[in-house]
Formats: sequence, structure tokens, C-alpha cells
Amino acid sequence: VEPERRNEMKEGDVECDDRPERSEPLTDAEREIIQDTWGIVYKNCEDVGVSVLIRFFVNFPSAKQYFSQFQDMEDPEEMERSSQLRHHARRVMNAINTVVENLHDPEKVSSVLALVGKAHAIKHKVEPMYFKILSGVLLEVQMVWTKLMGAVYWHVTGAYTDVGWLQVSSSAV
Repeated sequence: VEPERRNEMKEGDVECDDRPERSEPLTDAEREIIQDTWGIVYKNCEDVGVSVLIRFFVNFPSAKQYFSQFQDMEDPEEMERSSQLRHHARRVMNAINTVVENLHDPEKVSSVLALVGKAHAIKHKVEPMYFKILSGVLLEVQMVWTKLMGAVYWHVTGAYTDVGWLQVSSSAV
């Protein structure tokens, strides 16, 4: 904390050294891609949300401390059957859906996320790092798909080499 800022901070203030700069606004094309792909995911919102939360809690069990209803659950199958976990998964997915549906309205997105942030800070006392961790759990899907598609490209171009294709062009990549 900078010296002049140190005196301004009040009890309960959060210092987020790793808080990223505000991202660039989404283009119309990017909003459309997000909304189209999210629509497919949201059709199964409860099951997807449960799956995400189970991965989150299995990989970061300390996060369960905020959930007295299922903090002692270790078995993913038991978590999956938990009505409380399913309820929270629905809430998480509905909040994300509200954001996605309102991508055209940055003020609405900001307002919704401010409510989520304040509730988790004041009412639930959740450490902000868990939002970053949850983002990582969600983006893990992207990373493994990237890895799979890299393997697809590697094997397919290997077959090109095997059949005598002299050079695989990288100009289209």
C-alpha cells in the first residue's frame, strides 16, 4: 500500500494488488459469440453449474468454509446430490446469465456485479480471491480444448507429412 493511501484505508477495505486493469469493451461480434455459446451452456444451467462448483470445491476445499450446508462433504457424488449446492449452482449460473443477457448495457452489468460483490463481501465474508479461482475453473475448459485442438492439428499435419505433403502451410494459421 502506498504511504499516502495507507491512512485512507478503512477497516474492511480490500487491497487487490493483482486486480487487473479494466478490460477493453467487447465488440458487437464478441458479444454475439459469448451470447451464442452461453445459450448452449445455459440450456443445462443447473447441471453445468453443479459440475463447475464440484470442480471448484474439490480443487479448492477451503472455499467450502463459506457453506455450512456442505462444507463437510468430500465425495463429488454426495455434493452432486446436495440440494443446497444445486441451489447455489443455479444462483451462480443465473447471475452469469444476467450478465451475458445484458452485455449491451455496461451499466446494468456493473450494477449486477456490484450487488454480487457487495453481498459476498458484507453478508458472506468471502475472500475475493475465490472469484479469481472460480474464473480459472471456468476457463480451464478453454485451456483443455486448446490442448486437444493442438493435438488434433499435430496429428493431422503428421498425416499430411506421411502421405508426402512437402510443406504444411502456416499462412492460414
